[in-house]
Amino acid sequence: MSNITILGSGFAALTAVKRLRAQRPNAKITVISPKAEMIYYPSLIWVPTGSRTGDDCRVDLTAFFKRMNVNYVSASVTGLTHDGRTVQTTAGDFHNDGLIIGTGGRFMKKLSGIEHAIAICEGIPAAQAIRDRIAAMRETGGGTIAFGFASNPNEQAAMRGGPNFEILFGIDNWMRQEGIRDQFKLVFFSPAQRPGQRLGDAAVDRILDMMKEKGISTHLGHKMVRFEEKKVVTDGGEIDTDLILFMPGMTGPAWAEQAGVPLSSGGFLPANAHCQVTGLERVYVAGDAGSYPGPEWLPKQAHVADLQAETAVDNLIAELDSQPVEKKFKVELLCIMDMYDKAVLVFRTEARSLLLPLPLLHWVKVGFEWWYLRDYRR
Repeated sequence: MSNITILGSGFAALTAVKRLRAQRPNAKITVISPKAEMIYYPSLIWVPTGSRTGDDCRVDLTAFFKRMNVNYVSASVTGLTHDGRTVQTTAGDFHNDGLIIGTGGRFMKKLSGIEHAIAICEGIPAAQAIRDRIAAMRETGGGTIAFGFASNPNEQAAMRGGPNFEILFGIDNWMRQEGIRDQFKLVFFSPAQRPGQRLGDAAVDRILDMMKEKGISTHLGHKMVRFEEKKVVTDGGEIDTDLILFMPGMTGPAWAEQAGVPLSSGGFLPANAHCQVTGLERVYVAGDAGSYPGPEWLPKQAHVADLQAETAVDNLIAELDSQPVEKKFKVELLCIMDMYDKAVLVFRTEARSLLLPLPLLHWVKVGFEWWYLRDYRR
């Protein structure tokens, strides 16, 4: 009976649990993560406008782990030893025959004054803080909100800009419905001249056109210098603001330096197209913790994490069975960019790209939330 350890309790890790249990009913599966819960990050964009509460985005995994016959360990990973066969944690060491890493990455916090900015993808407290700050601004007559994101300078694809586009346009549309848009100035800033380029040229053109149509000011192509309590400072000028919503670039998990392998230039666990961690046998990575081959626009998003997790499980099983490791993860970008009451479908592969705006897509995203979480909530 195989003894397989899965690290994390997010998209990649939970997809790995389901696929592994379906293919290996008798395997011993150990899941290690700080809490037996999943945060459904795609819905955090709705918390600032009151469409969701923090608890709506939190899923207790206790029943799911029991149903999947998983040995759950509440702990934080601190490193790997014995070429990945031993996972070091705050609750002790855990040995395995095969390992799948789905712990996610983390935001870079090097920019001076970063404590004055809020990144919605940092979790429920961040989303609630945005909600509360906007509510306070509304009570005092409005103000300026600056939205922006950046990438990891050593791995340009290591960013999460989509949610900031969503919250920007979502807040704009919500304010219009509330009749308060004229009380607020919205500003979008980015060191890139054409932010969101990995979505494709057509998508970037449409996003910039929408900002112009909606009266959203832009400050593009200028390197960020620092944040102050009420100011964004760049090498091309300053933005006076009452609230800064900024998504920094991403890097790998803090414990990755103790994994026993050289990390990628951006600080991630290096992997090949089979999701194998370079230099380690029967160790795979899926989602934001890894650095993968592929086009420069390869996103760090939940959909890709799921695809990589499925690939990791299939290849690990093949390796455990002494079969060739052949499966490669599917390279594609697929997201519904929500805007509170409407949405845009963005799809991209190495062969083509598509941008499709449809009001109905907002409700598709709402429905997908229910469909995706149904297995974890029952």
